[in-house]
Amino acid sequence: MSSSSINYAREEGIAHSELPAAIVFAGLYVLLLSVFAVLIFKRPAFAWRFLTVFSVVRATAFTLRSVLAGSATAGTNLNLFVAESVIYGVGFFGLLYSAYTLVLDRDDMVNSGKEKRQLPGPLALFSKVARTRILVRALLMGAVVLGIVAGVKQGDSDSSSQATGNSLRKVSIVIFLVVSCMLLFVTLLLAADEHRSGALYEVAPTLGRRYGVFMLFAIAALCIVREAFLVATLGNTQKQNQASLFYPLAATPELIAALLFLVPGLVPSKLEMDARRDQARGAQNGRGAYSMSTMAPQAYGTDSRFAPPV
Repeated sequence: MSSSSINYAREEGIAHSELPAAIVFAGLYVLLLSVFAVLIFKRPAFAWRFLTVFSVVRATAFTLRSVLAGSATAGTNLNLFVAESVIYGVGFFGLLYSAYTLVLDRDDMVNSGKEKRQLPGPLALFSKVARTRILVRALLMGAVVLGIVAGVKQGDSDSSSQATGNSLRKVSIVIFLVVSCMLLFVTLLLAADEHRSGALYEVAPTLGRRYGVFMLFAIAALCIVREAFLVATLGNTQKQNQASLFYPLAATPELIAALLFLVPGLVPSKLEMDARRDQARGAQNGRGAYSMSTMAPQAYGTDSRFAPPV
């Protein structure tokens, strides 16, 4: 597609005044990328891989946004503008999926070897659905695919294709909001299960073990704030891209959520997860009960070792 004299970035609310903010966010995500990449090797865990991808996508999106904000001509390239919009939109997958998987992993650690709490009525079905990993993954992948297809159609010169693209983009954003609300629900279930099992980490020396569920609540709430803002401004992309709203209500919440993953002890390592499963099998075979509070927490970058069950 050829460029035109229309500055799409300016038309859709990306102003020159936000250039410093876009550069700062791009730089912060480059730093986060470096940290998460190191943690993949030093303290292997599923979350670090997807958070690394999330950081790469966000660094790319804010770099493109800084180009669109800082250049008087870059915004006339429709392909560049659509690319920034699509990359930023679908990139949320990495953060939300990491958070959801972390909550389910911690819930499995609490409930391993035990029956999960049975909720009354329709809540029981919703609980089962919300804890089904393959369904959550399918919903998020669907949102990503819809977002990409929407971007392709929005970049088309045909008005009907553009309208279809706008509709698909709205559906993608709504799916992300629904999954964010589901994340809050499963976090509530995790809190209830931790309370029931006594695994509240009250004697644990790390913040992530002692107050982990509260941090997970914060991550879920920040994801909802981000998505609620995007849903509320679906019909007004200028307002959605307005720097005074976009950065405090969309960009900053997800950045804070990503930073919360770095709280020591919040993300269990793969070694820790494997040890927990072994402990649960031992408890089921009559070799003793297990409490998560017996786990010896380690700092980042060290091998995890676990105390024997008591």
